[in-house]
Amino acid sequence: MATGALGIADASAALIIDLYKNLNIERSADSDAIRRAYRKLALKFHPDKNSASNAFDNFRMVSEAYDVLSNRTNSEKLRAIYDQYGTDGLRNGVPAREGFEGFPGGYYYHGQPLETFSEFFGSKNPFADFFAVHNEDACAVSNAARPPSGANRPPSSASSGGGDGRASKMSDGASAAYPQKFGTKFGGMYGMNTRNPASSAPVQDPPVEMELPVTLEELYIGCVKKVKVVRKVLTDDGVTTSDVEKIFTIDVQRGWKNGTRVLFPREGDQNVNKIPADIVFVVKELPHSRFKREGNDLILKSSMTLAQALAGSVVEVLTLDERLLQIPINDIVHPDYVKAVSKEGMPIAKSNERGKLLLKFHITFPTFLNSDQKRAIKANLPQ
Repeated sequence: MATGALGIADASAALIIDLYKNLNIERSADSDAIRRAYRKLALKFHPDKNSASNAFDNFRMVSEAYDVLSNRTNSEKLRAIYDQYGTDGLRNGVPAREGFEGFPGGYYYHGQPLETFSEFFGSKNPFADFFAVHNEDACAVSNAARPPSGANRPPSSASSGGGDGRASKMSDGASAAYPQKFGTKFGGMYGMNTRNPASSAPVQDPPVEMELPVTLEELYIGCVKKVKVVRKVLTDDGVTTSDVEKIFTIDVQRGWKNGTRVLFPREGDQNVNKIPADIVFVVKELPHSRFKREGNDLILKSSMTLAQALAGSVVEVLTLDERLLQIPINDIVHPDYVKAVSKEGMPIAKSNERGKLLLKFHITFPTFLNSDQKRAIKANLPQ
């Protein structure tokens, strides 16, 4: 036996398929409740919004359930047959009897949930021109999951009225099923009459920039920062939003500089007919108590006595990664003197190189010299 969209291989399996459960509705649900349920679940599982591995299967199951249960041409009969005989009756038929003309069977869902979606919403992808929740990974899943473009598909009968693709017109041009105020797309959602989403391309909000405070030690060693952000996310109905927390993990690389920008594309607030803004974290290097950074170099100011400046000394430096360097100073230290120590500065991003450690000195002069000291200085220093 051929298998349908739900993978039914025999009659015993067909009898237990619950299309009402697939739409999360009661068996007593009327046509409006069925449309609302399909709208909600089709938007939830549409592969251009939902990148889960089973999203397209759920999308297809919801679409088949709507195809059978919705109040469309011949669908009332399909629903009645299903209610009494299950999907087995739809596929294999029901013999005629007194008071019942029978049902020939042969119903198989066409297997094209995007066509069902298009008939209901007037577009195969409302996210492109209405919700604009674009995500390259989700689109990749969608493209991989969609049926071949050459598959046999029934012609679309989409219209601007109710969500089932039909529109009976009133004398004033409004839909009999849904007045003009319900809007012209997406199953007649409330409040959509003020703007036709198809009339303009979705726009992206400006980037949202946030400071990322980082210490000099963290930029020297590298670290991982986690930042909690509260964003507005579209709910399952695709229109309203709720506040949702998301943790962004930022791998701070060694050697990053003040002002380095970390981009999370399209992670901003979601909204109707808007492409979410990019979230950009901007590195803010915090001041350090001992070191000053200039490019890839680190500057450290140290004090020494006049005797050390003239006769030499060894300077101890505790590095940002807590190593103790002992640096000999054999030159005469004057006010403009700078001792450069190679490869002890900041790491240079994306390389194994480092900048320099630059030592500058403040020379402490004595406040008093006795006569013997003065004579010794005069005798030993050039006049």
